[in-house]
Amino acid sequence: MNKKVVIAIGVVAVVVIGFFIVKGNKAADGNEITVKAEKGLFEVRINTTGELEAKSSVKIMGPSGLRNFRIYNVNIQSIAEEGKNVKKGDWIATLDPSELTNKISDAQTELDQKQSQYTQTKLDTTLQMRQARDELINLEYAVEERKIVLEQSKFEPPATIKQAEIDLEKAKRAYTQAKENYKIKHEQNKAKMMEVSAALGKARREFDAMMELRSSFNIKAPESGMLIYRKGWDGRPMKEGSQISAWDPVVATLPDLSVMLSKTYVNEVDVRKIKTGQPVEIGLDAFPEKKLTGKVISVANVGEQRPNSDAKVFQVDVQVDGSDPLLKPSMTTSNAIIAQTLEDVVHIPLECLHSQNDSITYVFVKNGMKVSKQEVLVGATNTDEAVIESGVDDGTQLYLSIPDGMNDAEVALLPELDGKRNKEEEVEQVAAEESDLSKRKRGAGGRMKTQK
Repeated sequence: MNKKVVIAIGVVAVVVIGFFIVKGNKAADGNEITVKAEKGLFEVRINTTGELEAKSSVKIMGPSGLRNFRIYNVNIQSIAEEGKNVKKGDWIATLDPSELTNKISDAQTELDQKQSQYTQTKLDTTLQMRQARDELINLEYAVEERKIVLEQSKFEPPATIKQAEIDLEKAKRAYTQAKENYKIKHEQNKAKMMEVSAALGKARREFDAMMELRSSFNIKAPESGMLIYRKGWDGRPMKEGSQISAWDPVVATLPDLSVMLSKTYVNEVDVRKIKTGQPVEIGLDAFPEKKLTGKVISVANVGEQRPNSDAKVFQVDVQVDGSDPLLKPSMTTSNAIIAQTLEDVVHIPLECLHSQNDSITYVFVKNGMKVSKQEVLVGATNTDEAVIESGVDDGTQLYLSIPDGMNDAEVALLPELDGKRNKEEEVEQVAAEESDLSKRKRGAGGRMKTQK
């Protein structure tokens, strides 16, 4: 009997030890890991990645008259190395002149043709006017001859005198008409010369403008500074082989490195939290040990879609406080925008929060050996934690995951939220009744049409 009792006691001990081992393993698996709700400072931080650029810079412009000659894009044939310190007047870039060279050749041909037309017209009009003047002189002599004939015929028969008078009148009329025709022809030839002269002048001006434009394809630095390539519409730097547009012929920039910006983009969910003046903590990927500060100076009102992304984002500019020689354009930054700061608030990890029917948010509270399912009112959140406005106090033990057997437990609701829930239920009920009434009306209308 004593042996049996000892064996029984040993079996019970093994079972008890096994129970606690299994329970300990479950706890080790994370099913019963708990944390304490804490009260203190809470910051809503929005973490983004940005890129440094100068707040202001001098633009190095390409030719400004490209559109006048129907040239809309020009390739960069060669360009100085990015990051190079240049002086005013130094060579920056050379643009590909091939398209303009073809147009210059066509303009030269056009100019030669207009010059030839001008010379030909000038010779023709000179010859015509000389002939017209000779004709006037001859007609004037003819009038004088007819006057002499009339004077000599005064002793002739009346018929002869009459004929001499008629011939004199005809000569005078012909001379008068010739003078009028000379004036008209002079005006005509003058207009012809003005026309060909204008055409020649236009062709010459266009040719000269092209030649002047050709000289501006060698681009010089307008000021001294560090050369930084301009970024195109796709975000890539414009270098050798890239195209510049006739509407925006900027080749590169000379930034003012004394005031730097971190240009970043915030998604459409978080942008509503961003306001100008908010402080920002800035880190440099190139110098992880260096910490900078700044503030938000502008938030875009219109979103945009970045390359290789389907989400809409909004540009946010952060001005870096102070200046540092280590800061260079295009450096990558890590930005922590402090959108909101709350003091003396209870906050818990986001892993503690669970939801039911997307309307009730609750946590699992550990109270000694008991576990309860408690509704909470959630306030501000950040990437890791959430503020609890009601339902949890400082120091409350909470489960990070759902404890065993508590998934279907009843939630202890907050009394202060009952009114809000009742109002939401009333709105949903009214909407459902209106939808049901609308369906019945459509059904009745269909039956009446069928009966007709």
